[in-house]
Amino acid sequence: MIKGLLRFIIAVIFILSGFVKAVDLVGFSFKMEEYFAPPVFNMPFLEKFALLFSVIVVVLELFLGFMLLLKLKLKFTLSALIALCIFFGFLTFYSAYFNVVTDCGCFGDAIKFTPWQSFIKDIVLLAGLIILFILYRKEFTKKDAYASTAKESSGKFKYILLGLFSVIMIYIMAQGIMHEPVIDFRDYKVGTDIKAEKAKINKNPSEYKTFYSLKNQKTGEVLKVNQDDYIKETKYWSEGSPWKIEEGKNESVLTKEGYKSEIGKFKIEDPTGMEITDDIINAPKAVLVFSYHPKEVSADLIREVEAKVNAQKGAVIYGISTDNNTFKTIKNAMMDGTAIKTIARSNPFVLTLEKGKIVDKQPAKDYIK
Repeated sequence: MIKGLLRFIIAVIFILSGFVKAVDLVGFSFKMEEYFAPPVFNMPFLEKFALLFSVIVVVLELFLGFMLLLKLKLKFTLSALIALCIFFGFLTFYSAYFNVVTDCGCFGDAIKFTPWQSFIKDIVLLAGLIILFILYRKEFTKKDAYASTAKESSGKFKYILLGLFSVIMIYIMAQGIMHEPVIDFRDYKVGTDIKAEKAKINKNPSEYKTFYSLKNQKTGEVLKVNQDDYIKETKYWSEGSPWKIEEGKNESVLTKEGYKSEIGKFKIEDPTGMEITDDIINAPKAVLVFSYHPKEVSADLIREVEAKVNAQKGAVIYGISTDNNTFKTIKNAMMDGTAIKTIARSNPFVLTLEKGKIVDKQPAKDYIK
């Protein structure tokens, strides 16, 4: 009873974890790119394979989790899941210890974990899998001989279920890669009111304090002092004080968690650097074409998209990318590439707003059809 319940819980966790990433494989591949980037593992040559690695990881999670649920090939399934957990544990520990990837993407955009929370989750799962391996070890020695008709039927039924599960998951993954996620867990889903979200952020902002690293030039003592205490205590900054701020060692520490939303990064500037976000979200209608890798987009596709959006009479129209020369017949605007990726999974991508509310979002190739 206990081992069956534990097996069910762990299997469901892996299936759910795989599912929320499967619906948005492109988004998960962006997370993989972060791990391959120079600040983390410094393997930029693997960034172009990020989507492939994402597919492999998600497939392993989904199918091994489902096999564990069905109790198929138990020794192989548990061994593979233990290996997968060790791999994830290494990644999350590295992220947490060196503070290089702030969200591992373990549950996609559905549930956010801090790096240490992700690592603890992996350790708990690993411990559970090892316990299951020990509890089921006696069954590993049994031969898979289906002597009875009932046993044969049961085995075939399980494989039929696995096949159906595979077909459904393949469709969901393909839909997310070629079009839009079947279920959108992002802050930029259709129906989101960007203007209202920004108002919530402004009403309840996160608060930070700067901690100065001070070194006593006479004794060599080093102190961490927050900005308020630094101002109050004249001994730290008065003329002739032995305390000096160590450049490059100051820290900004979160002291109050405000309203959290990716919408906070929705900041659009014209080529001169002037912010035009309010003009866009206050417009009766705005059609925005996003591109996070403008050099990878064909000129023909850009031309077709521009022709289609220019037909939207009375709408505010902008082409938003990381290069202010991307678009030729619509106004260019600038936005951080990472911020664009949180909005757009395709390159390029079209977002339609009405008074700041997202009413439509499509990959450009679907928009021009």
